[in-house]
Amino acid sequence: MAIALGVLVGLVLGLTGAGGGILAVPLLMAGAGWTLPQAAPVALIAVSLAATLGTYIAFQRGWVRYRAALLMGAMGAATAPLGILLAAHLPLKTLTLIFAGAMLIAAGRLWWQSLEKFVEGSTLLEDGRFAREQIVRLNPETGRIVWTLPTLLLVSAIGAFTGVVAGTLGVGGGFILVPALRSATPLTMHSAVATSLMVIALISGSTVVGALISGYDYPWLFAAPFAGGAMAGMLAGRAIAPRIAGPRLQQGFALLMVLIAIGLIFKTSS
Repeated sequence: MAIALGVLVGLVLGLTGAGGGILAVPLLMAGAGWTLPQAAPVALIAVSLAATLGTYIAFQRGWVRYRAALLMGAMGAATAPLGILLAAHLPLKTLTLIFAGAMLIAAGRLWWQSLEKFVEGSTLLEDGRFAREQIVRLNPETGRIVWTLPTLLLVSAIGAFTGVVAGTLGVGGGFILVPALRSATPLTMHSAVATSLMVIALISGSTVVGALISGYDYPWLFAAPFAGGAMAGMLAGRAIAPRIAGPRLQQGFALLMVLIAIGLIFKTSS
């Protein structure tokens, strides 16, 4: 069962660059009967390894905006302990409902972005998406981000906020990163996914290392096959992703998040 759950998590992470952790946590809660605090550390191991593998694959294809990813990852790693501290002071029921609420908000945002249409003054992007004028610019010749002070501040803020949420909910933060990158930058869906994967690897990896240093006793008999399955799913997801249109990825993942969130709310309220 651990391998099958891991494959599903890795597949979603590979296809969307988001939701590996936010999907892994409720799957572990349902499949292993764990609470959210019990599931989160194990989910982060799988997400960290799968995201690292996905980053390597995407980097070879030139999709990763690694400077932005390094900045967001550093900011997220710095603020994640604040989220962990916040989670420790929240009741379990409240934490679970916040988790479900975050899923619904992210799902709504992803769905809305998938329906973006042409507006006057917009630019047609590589994946057919029309976007309004944005703070972050890309060099038209290289496709790389043009760094200005507003860009530096915005990217740093995205990373810092992601770290707090990742620490609080025990997720990689991809469900924040992909919508944020799509809103704030003209990156294509596949480039946003690839960049998100690198940030997820950095934030979740640093959180796992911190847990190990603090003496957390991981259930390795379950965590190891779960992580292996996630890496296998990542390979499959990254192979399929280029063949699927960006908006379809967003819509499919949005629907999946809504279903899971409703299930969490129902279980917590019953």
